[in-house]
Amino acid sequence: MFDMRRREFITLLGGAAVAWPIEAWAQQAAMMPVIGLLNSASPGPFALLLAAFHQGLKDGGYVEGRNVTIEYRWAEGHYDRLPALAEDLVRRQVTVIAATGGTVTARAAKTATTTIPVLFIGGADPVGEGLVSSFNRPGGNVTGVSTYTSELGPKRLELLRELVPKATKIAMLVNSENIADRQDAQDMEAAMQAAGLLLLTLRARVETEFEPAFVSASQQGVQALLVSADPFFNSRHAQLVALAARYAVPAAYPWSEYAKAGGLMSYGASLPGAYRQIGQYVTRILKGDKPAELPVQNPTKFDLLINLKAAKALGLEVPPTLLARADEVIE
Repeated sequence: MFDMRRREFITLLGGAAVAWPIEAWAQQAAMMPVIGLLNSASPGPFALLLAAFHQGLKDGGYVEGRNVTIEYRWAEGHYDRLPALAEDLVRRQVTVIAATGGTVTARAAKTATTTIPVLFIGGADPVGEGLVSSFNRPGGNVTGVSTYTSELGPKRLELLRELVPKATKIAMLVNSENIADRQDAQDMEAAMQAAGLLLLTLRARVETEFEPAFVSASQQGVQALLVSADPFFNSRHAQLVALAARYAVPAAYPWSEYAKAGGLMSYGASLPGAYRQIGQYVTRILKGDKPAELPVQNPTKFDLLINLKAAKALGLEVPPTLLARADEVIE
């Protein structure tokens, strides 16, 4: 009789020991801070950037599922979905919103809330766009990382003209749903007019509009192409690089992912670096820092990549002076 009661007691004690951690884990999960990650593109093509974001969180001591929860919202390239996705994160009362995937995402998050901290990654001028009051003292609930893509447009044009010096008709591929892209095209047109060049603006919002844009460029005798720093374009960079090769148009791109995928040239800041920075900023917010007091981060380095294989396929001779300035030469 004693042995039976002893076995029952041990069994009961063991069950309690198993049940307690499960209940404790559930309570811990309920107490975890929640990050809302809002992005204008799709998760698949952004896998490497997400890994950089998670590394930034880890740098600050946070690991998803262990001491922080992440709610993901992807617009899949449909920018008109961003306001509703941002509002959904606000309704869920997330602790902070990481508005990644361009200024269009940051604008949607800023419109949705004036209280939840919003950390953006954007290429346009955040002060000019009205996201922050200044770089050093952002004010309000918004700060983040600027990748300077808009400011680098003229530099990419200069580099492209070094490769294709005889080009006088140059096209720029923009996303007509992206307000920042439209402004960049206007600024580029003014710069090219001053240089006596002709700019043709090509527009695409979805994948099915990519090839018609290249067909139009070919029909109009375009001699070189600039691809805007649109997040949806970047999520489809391999397709755009393949089309540039098919239609034999020398192209300059904003991110290294293009050149590594076979594109002729890229010049810009490191996107993985920006995503790691924003992850680190999220951890500072979770530890009590206020976005109004966190300065907008700027890139510390801009990389020029030249793809010699792509240049050879286009029949281009890369000037030695340009090769000497390249941070990476892909052969």
